[in-house]
Amino acid sequence: MSEHGMGAPPAEAPRPIAVVGASAAGLAAAETLRRSGWDGPLVLIGDEPHLPYDRPPLSKQLLLGAWEPDRLLLRTTDQLDPLGLDLRLGTRATGLDAATRTLTLVDGVGIPPLEQGRERGSLACAGVIIATGVTARTLPGAEHLAGVHTLRTLDDALALRARLADGGRRLVIVGNGVLGCEAAAVARGLGHEVTLVGRATVPMAGTVGAEIGGLLAEEHRARSVRLRTGVVDGFETVNGFETGNGFETGNGFKTANGFETAGDRVTGVRLADGTRLPADLVLLAIGSEPAVRWLTDPSLDTVDGLRCDAYCAAAPGIYAAGDVARWDHPVHGRPLRFEHRMNATEQGMAAARNLLAELAGEGIDIPAPDRRPFAPVPYFWSDQYDIKMQAYGLTAGADRTETTVLDRDARRAVALYGRDGTATGVLAIGLPPRQVRALRAVIATPVPWEEARDRIRTATGSG
Repeated sequence: MSEHGMGAPPAEAPRPIAVVGASAAGLAAAETLRRSGWDGPLVLIGDEPHLPYDRPPLSKQLLLGAWEPDRLLLRTTDQLDPLGLDLRLGTRATGLDAATRTLTLVDGVGIPPLEQGRERGSLACAGVIIATGVTARTLPGAEHLAGVHTLRTLDDALALRARLADGGRRLVIVGNGVLGCEAAAVARGLGHEVTLVGRATVPMAGTVGAEIGGLLAEEHRARSVRLRTGVVDGFETVNGFETGNGFETGNGFKTANGFETAGDRVTGVRLADGTRLPADLVLLAIGSEPAVRWLTDPSLDTVDGLRCDAYCAAAPGIYAAGDVARWDHPVHGRPLRFEHRMNATEQGMAAARNLLAELAGEGIDIPAPDRRPFAPVPYFWSDQYDIKMQAYGLTAGADRTETTVLDRDARRAVALYGRDGTATGVLAIGLPPRQVRALRAVIATPVPWEEARDRIRTATGSG
């Protein structure tokens, strides 16, 4: 008999819900869990040491120096406190057993972890939401070269900003997608010589098509950005042997694939056609990869992100949200993955609600509604110089595009994108907010191409 007598055994403490990823999607999920009635333990795990912050300003306001890091914070410590989070910043998740919903963690800095449910770096959970986002792609050996940067995290952006603090540098940006174009615009505004290198014939062609990309190319050229596009097949591999630290040429100079260097510093980029582009700085903006390498459980499909159903569920009790999630979009009828800021927040909220609904069905006392498919109207924007571009729906992968240039000098245009006879997306440059909102309604659900075209002409007065 214990000192407490022979009464009923103490009730088992509830397992926590863990949210892996402390950016926009993860924070939205955590807040929704609390707002929706989860009062049990809630763990928010982020591998960076920073409080949750917003990423779109990294390549714009922060890089320009107009904003300081504290302005990027999504919530202050005082705003997070009421959530009662077990906040583990600087902590990396290294594994997930989907069947038992158990995470493996490598702890770093941050608040000491929960004692409940934790044993030897593992965390047994009632449910898990994965919002680990994406990581920047790089090139072999680049990580060892001074002057070569990527731009995905706050620390990345601060490092590049420090190098751009003094004007007159020669910056080569490898990659002419959204990130590369935005960084080019900022760097030119700071007075640097900028060369934008890409395989596509015009900037952002894969996202916005050839005609809108052509308008962007005109603007970049007008701002004295050198465009090396459409002629780049890749990067020359220099003679040498791999040392694990780039390539050693044997003459005291180290080079990595496609780079020219002096010592450990980059001095230029060599293109596949032999062209050498002198550079003081190189920004690699060659895309990103979903952060799923830590998810080795064979029951999870991690091809191009974590595969989920229409409810954002990857397995029982396991959900995903944001850039890392590839889910069955119920309107478009195929799996999609978006690296869009608004989608991160909306999907974080949806995943949280659906997880709670599932847990309620398992007998946990939670006032949760039924699960609902996640069916957003995708939205993204980009700011370059004085150009503001906004798009709704699906613009990539279109088999038909129609662009109406309303004012070429003012860079005002609208474009419609479609697939298999159906309009799927619309993009506007330089249109007033009222017209942009009207365009969203046109493709909120896919409609026949001709109907969408007529409605766009009415909305923009271009008919």
